[in-house]
Order: sequence, then structure tokens, then C-alpha cells
Amino acid sequence: MILEANLPRPAIGWPLLPRPDASGQLHFPTLAESVRENLQVILSTRNGEQLRRLDYGAGLAEFLGQPDTTSVRSRILERVTESIQRWEQRILLDRVDVADHPGRPGVLRVEIGYRLRRTGEARTLGVSLELNS
Repeated sequence: MILEANLPRPAIGWPLLPRPDASGQLHFPTLAESVRENLQVILSTRNGEQLRRLDYGAGLAEFLGQPDTTSVRSRILERVTESIQRWEQRILLDRVDVADHPGRPGVLRVEIGYRLRRTGEARTLGVSLELNS
């Protein structure tokens, strides 16, 4: 039997926007918070934006204002899936859905379903993109 105390601590990134509390202490995010922050960064970072990792990110902002076509949706799905699988190794990607946002014409909803590798905890993250319909 493996005891939780004997397992190595999961990789936790530096807080995205570190701010000390009232006593001057910096608090590191939990594994789930760290993964969520990194997923948000991956989705919003354009290729070529990060030095030394020019192919980092999905660059969803590049799709803003593009026509709502099957081709664009397919490219979004492919780019999100590939970027997350490459740059966030702490999760198991269960699904990526690209669909109409309920009640908002011309807006796509990108839903990502994943599980934390370490705990198996299921999580979701969703972002909305306004396209030119």
C-alpha cells in the first residue's frame, strides 16, 4: 500500500499573479488552481508570444471575429486539444467541445473536461468566443 505522505509533491507553478497577504506571505495555489490558471494561460497565449517557447499556447484570441463555420470550429477544437495535451501534463483530457453558446448567437462556447492525474478529480473549464456570424 502506498501512503499519500510518501508520494512526491505534484508540480505546482508559481502563482499567476502573486500578491502577499496582510502579513507579507505569498501563498501558492493548490494543484487544481495551478492547473486551471495554466489552462487559461494556454488558451489565451498566441503562438510566438512566449520567448523560448514559440509554439506555446492555443491562441484563441486569433479566432475572434472570424466567421462561424465548420472549418473554424474544427481548427479551434484541434488547436485547443493539441495545446493542452502538449503543455499541461498534469491532467488527463477527457473532452473538448466547441458549440453554440446557449442564448447568445454568434458566440461559441469551448468546454474542456479533464481530470487531475494525481487525484482523478474531474474538472471543467469553459471559455466563450465571439465570432462574426
